[in-house]
Amino acid sequence: MMRIITGKAKGIRLETLEGNNTRPTSERAKEAVFSMIRFDLEGRDVLDLYAGSGQMGLEAVSCGAASATLVDKSKEAAAIIRKNIDKTRLGDYCNLFCADVNDFLRTVKGRKKYDIVFIDPPYALHAIPDVLSSLLTDEIIKPTSIIVCESEESDIFEDHPDLKSKFDILKYAKYGAAHITIVMPTKS
Repeated sequence: MMRIITGKAKGIRLETLEGNNTRPTSERAKEAVFSMIRFDLEGRDVLDLYAGSGQMGLEAVSCGAASATLVDKSKEAAAIIRKNIDKTRLGDYCNLFCADVNDFLRTVKGRKKYDIVFIDPPYALHAIPDVLSSLLTDEIIKPTSIIVCESEESDIFEDHPDLKSKFDILKYAKYGAAHITIVMPTKS
């Protein structure tokens, strides 16, 4: 069972997809992430990629983020996210896109910049490096943006040393199988 842990929608239980198509962030990992970034949320624009149930974006809005854009290509996931948006009554702060992440990033290229980005793709995709690269090259993040990555790898930059030089690792933690790496663009 997942729920909103803090803020305006605290305690509201969230719907999840049946089966193994999505892997929601564990409650323990989510609590840790939000304790790490809680002072960076107020009034910020959040992007939740591979949103699944929408729990990360909704938690951010519940904690005071100005808006959350939630993106997932699965129609079933988008339906669950819509239910959770309605259940939490946070719809005034949320934009939902049923789209492939790469297609979405191309459509917002240079038009919208986000303060906080959650990237939690299916582990088998190993998509984090490509998404981080797109966030930079497509000008979707600011120099002060915080990016929260959840993966099965302890080093998301292991095979991408050129990309590692473009990001500073702010925090790293492991929760069960999940490795949480919080990064921001390297200051030039």
